This record gives sequence, C-alpha cells and structure tokens, in this order.
Amino acid sequence: MESWLFLALILAVAIFGKNNSLIFATMVVMLLKLLPFAQKWMEMIHSKGINWGVTIISISILIPIATGQIGFKNLIDVFKSPGGWVAIGCGILVAILSKWGVNQLSVSPQVTVALVFGTILGVVLFKGIAAGPVIASGITFVIVSLLHLSL
Repeated sequence: MESWLFLALILAVAIFGKNNSLIFATMVVMLLKLLPFAQKWMEMIHSKGINWGVTIISISILIPIATGQIGFKNLIDVFKSPGGWVAIGCGILVAILSKWGVNQLSVSPQVTVALVFGTILGVVLFKGIAAGPVIASGITFVIVSLLHLSL
C-alpha cells in the first residue's frame, strides 16, 4: 500500500507541476503494478531501463548526423572554438561522473531515494529534464555563458 501512496504523491506533484513526462512515467508504473507477473517486467525495466534510455537519447543525438544537418565541418569547427572544447570537456566529465554514480548506487542503494526525490523536485519545480547528455549540455551552457565564450 505504501508504494501506491508514494506513486500517487509523485503523480499529484507531476500533475501540479504540469510535467507530462513524469505523469506518463508514473502512470505506466502504476499500470504495471496492476498486471499479474508485472514484478518480472519491473525488475527488467529497473535493471535495463537506464541503458535503454541512454540508447534512445543516443539515437536522438545521432539523427542530425544521419540527416546531414551535422557533418565533418561541424566536428572540425568544434575544435576551433573555446566553447567547443568546453563542450568536449563537459561530455567527458559527465561520462566519468556517471560511471562514479553507477558505482555509488551499487555500494549505497539508499542514495536512490534521495536521487529520485531530487530529480522529481528538479523536474517539477524547476522545469528540469531528467537526462544525462542534456546535463553535459547544460554544464557547457553555464560555463560558456559565464566565460562569454563562443561555440
């Protein structure tokens, strides 16, 4: 019963914050809970879902290359600008921090509760987005803006 109340609270906060992604995700999880044998599905999604999400985000990021919107000229131009180097550095930093984060979660799984709560607050109250590569872009934006660099 506690899990239903917790999910209902998250759904209410998501509705209040008008966050469609979190509303959808919470409703999917609640529907999964109603299904018989859903425990196996939820365990699989829990263990592989982040990898699936990263794969989908990676596909989305690669689409402009496939459509020709981004080419080798853009890659070369990145190396010519300070902002481009900041973006490369932020991408590396986020990848390393993500690795450390996964290790942290395996050692201290109780951190997950705080991370989920913080992510929900960030998404709902501050209109943030729960996504890894976007974090690197956000860090890049802050650094480039603060240092008045060009991309």
